[in-house]
Amino acid sequence: MRRLLLPILFIVGLAQWSCTDHCTETRKYKRFTPVTISLAEIRQGVRTETAHALETPGKIYAKGNYLFINEQKKGLHIIDNSNPAAPRIISFITIPGNGDMAVRGNVLYADSYSDLVALDISNPLEVKEISRQKDVFQTGQFDGAWWSLNTTTGAIHDQNMQIVTETIQTNCENSNGSWWGGTFFAMDNRSASLQSSTVPSNSNAQGQAGSMARFALYDKYLYTVGQSDMQLFDIGIPSQPKASTKISLGRGIETIFPYRDKLFIGSTTGMFIYDNSNPENPQHLSTFQHAMSCDPVVVTDNRAYVTLRSGTTCNRGLNQLDVIDITDLRTPRLLKSYPMQNPHGLGVDYPNLYLCEGTHGLKSLNIANDFDVKQLQHLKDMDAYDVIPLSNKTLLMIGKDGLYQFDVSNASELRQISKIPVKRVEI
Repeated sequence: MRRLLLPILFIVGLAQWSCTDHCTETRKYKRFTPVTISLAEIRQGVRTETAHALETPGKIYAKGNYLFINEQKKGLHIIDNSNPAAPRIISFITIPGNGDMAVRGNVLYADSYSDLVALDISNPLEVKEISRQKDVFQTGQFDGAWWSLNTTTGAIHDQNMQIVTETIQTNCENSNGSWWGGTFFAMDNRSASLQSSTVPSNSNAQGQAGSMARFALYDKYLYTVGQSDMQLFDIGIPSQPKASTKISLGRGIETIFPYRDKLFIGSTTGMFIYDNSNPENPQHLSTFQHAMSCDPVVVTDNRAYVTLRSGTTCNRGLNQLDVIDITDLRTPRLLKSYPMQNPHGLGVDYPNLYLCEGTHGLKSLNIANDFDVKQLQHLKDMDAYDVIPLSNKTLLMIGKDGLYQFDVSNASELRQISKIPVKRVEI
């Protein structure tokens, strides 16, 4: 009897332990709080300020000796990069609701929520607004936080995003693992001394954007892509952009990359190719479809390179680099896919490709052989969002932890030239 009683007591004790035991788990998620901002307040908000530290850098743009870095929803940093080994932030342009930019001559075009703003940057220490096209963009998003224009009330309905970390008790057997990257999303419904310098005055010169850009310049037009359409602006008079043709593209539009007289548009479901030989009326040539993923694209000669990644709004996607034959623009053809970790922006300087892997760093690849793309180097311990390869063998890279510049004379041994760190890093 005693032998039988001991196993029974053990089983009962084990059952009680498994019912009362708890584990703790730390979770990080994004909390979105609705806010409303009047258009009057937004339109009075453009001004030039002294240099700010980088805090939440977004997209990057290069023009001559100057770099422009977006501070998400706040404006643009202007950086004097005449010495890449010692770049200097010289001023900050406050532009409420800014995410993208493009530069032609001394005029900078930037979005400000629903408006397109033209700015005179001939003196980067005293940038001035020279014109504004109102209510040309209806909706958009910043890092998963959506905004929309309400013309009836004259306001923008936006969301403030906050990264929240909390520790909770969980059932030990079911602890963690189900969220991509250890994060998930939640909606909170509560209410809520410098000397003057001059930009070169070549009226025809334009800058260079990264692969994540939603703005592109060609001929006398500015092309902007929203979530579902492409809006053209006639900039024949650079200081007076005028809304022109608007083309419906479908849902999930993300990026635009101009190459020669063609436009390559990245979306969550594929790559659209447009013939732009008539710049005021681009014509659709073909669509290369892929699984749902975030999708920037770059092009050189008869090849397109597309990165697909999972995470955030693309959480059903893949993580890979696609090499696409575009010899026949009407029938683009996948040559080969290469697995990656979480690829973001990319830049090509043939025969080399520089690929951003988000929190996994930066990769240098040799793409001379479509069917045998080789990794030359992988720089870790940095966050990589987008890159711009410059003609002087300098690579610009922007990420959550700052602006990096590399000497890429030897693509197998990238040499860091400089870094402007962010004030605060939240990766």
